[in-house]
Amino acid sequence: MNAVPRREDRPKPASDAPSRAASRAVNITIEIPGVILGVIEASQTRVAPADAELASEMDATCERMRRESSMQQVAELASIHAVRAMFRAWGVDPARYRPSAEALLRRVVQGKGLYRVSNVVDINNLGSIETAWPYGSYDRAAIALPVALRLGRVGEKYEGIGKQTWHLEGRPILADCHGPFGSPISDSTRTMITEAARAVFTVIFAPASSEAGAVERAIERHARRLERYAGATIQKTAVLT
Repeated sequence: MNAVPRREDRPKPASDAPSRAASRAVNITIEIPGVILGVIEASQTRVAPADAELASEMDATCERMRRESSMQQVAELASIHAVRAMFRAWGVDPARYRPSAEALLRRVVQGKGLYRVSNVVDINNLGSIETAWPYGSYDRAAIALPVALRLGRVGEKYEGIGKQTWHLEGRPILADCHGPFGSPISDSTRTMITEAARAVFTVIFAPASSEAGAVERAIERHARRLERYAGATIQKTAVLT
């Protein structure tokens, strides 16, 4: 069996991927170690159910991963180990607070597929299982820059998507001037993607040990999918360390 994700099955990056990602800075302060952030800001996005082409791409990817991989192989992926090590560097137990990408991969290998939410959220989750890195996509209109990636403070909390109140002390979070809104574990309802969203802000949480150029390729693949499947215009991309 081949371990997932398999690079040759992923869309190839456009030739301008590194220069596009490097030339457009986005203001996020990183206050915790061991992480590289890939950032994409898109406008004129049409949030809707996934069309047949995106659904087919998701189904094919999930079926390949289910067929070729086991739960043990997912656990042994180098990228999964790297994300777990990143969590431990933050003082977070990845067995107790499972990274979102690992949770999605386990679901796929169990034959449950990906959740179907909307084109933008589905693109987010597809990229996450391909890289085994946590992704978060947010309604840009609900975020007030600058954003910080840091550990949650005493008393910080938010209403999680599909969950009750999530207490954030000591957990990795994205926060703006209004407070926490996202995490590589689970995101908030405040900035979640709905059909009313037009501007989308995506963050890829990659371990600092990731292969050179891998984050740029993930950014470019994600940007192309937003353009293709959600009619988005890409405004800004960045790799932040």
